[in-house]
Amino acid sequence: MKASEKSNHKTIRALERGLHIMQILQEKRAATLNQVYQATDLPRPTILRILRTLEGAGWVHRGLGDGLYRNSFKIKGMLKGLDDKDRLAEIAAPFLDILCREASWPSDLAVIHHEKIYMQLIETSRAKTPFLLKRDEIGHMINIPLSAMGRVYLAFCDQAERDVIINKLKETNSVANRIVLNDKIFLNQLEKIKVNGYATREASFGGGERPLRSSYDDGLQAIAVPIRIESKVIGCISLVWVRQAATIEEIVEKFLLNLKETADKIKVAYGT
Repeated sequence: MKASEKSNHKTIRALERGLHIMQILQEKRAATLNQVYQATDLPRPTILRILRTLEGAGWVHRGLGDGLYRNSFKIKGMLKGLDDKDRLAEIAAPFLDILCREASWPSDLAVIHHEKIYMQLIETSRAKTPFLLKRDEIGHMINIPLSAMGRVYLAFCDQAERDVIINKLKETNSVANRIVLNDKIFLNQLEKIKVNGYATREASFGGGERPLRSSYDDGLQAIAVPIRIESKVIGCISLVWVRQAATIEEIVEKFLLNLKETADKIKVAYGT
């Protein structure tokens, strides 16, 4: 790392040491002072001060019976608000960042929201692109049958899940979801997506809260691929660009392989 990079990424050494010790306790479940010492290159007095500080703050406790140090149950309380999509977003973020640097165009990551019958945006690299694009907020709900990520999700999820989602979309009576009413045409589209290995936006999709381009047009286009672990689709990532800047064919030729490789890297990291 260059000196200039180091100066821009200053860290708090004591905090790093404390977190490292908590990680050791998590791995060992319980440990003596000497066991923590053997797992670090820190002096015993430093370790003892850190353990006492963590104990005083309620993050570590020392057993009465065995005198071993353990992480406190307080940690579990911090994790209550986190779920699988938070983990996926955290794992995917650095890979989306790399892809944005490779392609210059940004990527979105979304998961299915079964209750609201939308794709939910959980991470994006739009803030990293040099181009001026509309930036949707994390948590933004995306139409399923019209968006690239929604369409690729339906193409690659198992048939039972697909049937449930499509039936729920039909029940919404939404104009934006009417494309699913013609089973033969829509399922044929999904089959073509599966053969191609990626999806694009449906021609009438304009993005935004009002998904039909006749009501709103964000001026963007996208290609999307699934992130799959065995037969389960855990999420989808898209590459997004200004529609007038390049054709779908040009983007596919230049960046589809990068997009698929990024999905594979996220899958591997998530599965470990």
